[in-house]
Amino acid sequence: MTAVRDGDVAKLGPLFERYHVALFDFLSRMTGDRTAAEDLVQDIFVRILKYRATYRDGGSFETWLFRIARNTRADHFRARQPLEALAAEALDRPDLGPEPMRRLEADCERARLKQALLQLREDKRELIVLARYRGMKHEQIAELLGIETGAVKVRIHRALRELRDAFLQLSDGEPSCDAKRSTRTLQII
Repeated sequence: MTAVRDGDVAKLGPLFERYHVALFDFLSRMTGDRTAAEDLVQDIFVRILKYRATYRDGGSFETWLFRIARNTRADHFRARQPLEALAAEALDRPDLGPEPMRRLEADCERARLKQALLQLREDKRELIVLARYRGMKHEQIAELLGIETGAVKVRIHRALRELRDAFLQLSDGEPSCDAKRSTRTLQII
């Protein structure tokens, strides 16, 4: 990024290759709109060129990049109403379950988790996505949000507790995804 800042814009290509998937993943999880996420990734790299002079050597590039991503997303959706629900594929992770019954159970649990995540306020959802899905360290999130590391830890803990409560509430309120029950249902049909 230092080379890009100093005028060697050809170095933006390797940065794009390294970070476009992570940015797309973050934006698709936050917006629920894969098309918008693709457009936003392009906008982010345009902004990197535009604001390259603001990059400082002492800071983390990833933190600076995700600050631009957050601002780009906020600017894009400022005039729009928040989405009611994220697209199902926006929060998908690869399914590695070996057995069909376990897969069915895991799919049901994943669907509940997605639904519970959608019930959280956007700021709490963002913390969970950054910490758990992006794997950002608390220090990086603190720098990104402009708050203390201790506050990040507390907010993530509270967001995860709220996510757990929402997940358990969904588990109580919806029909069970129990694989044995599903097997019995399949045998009757």
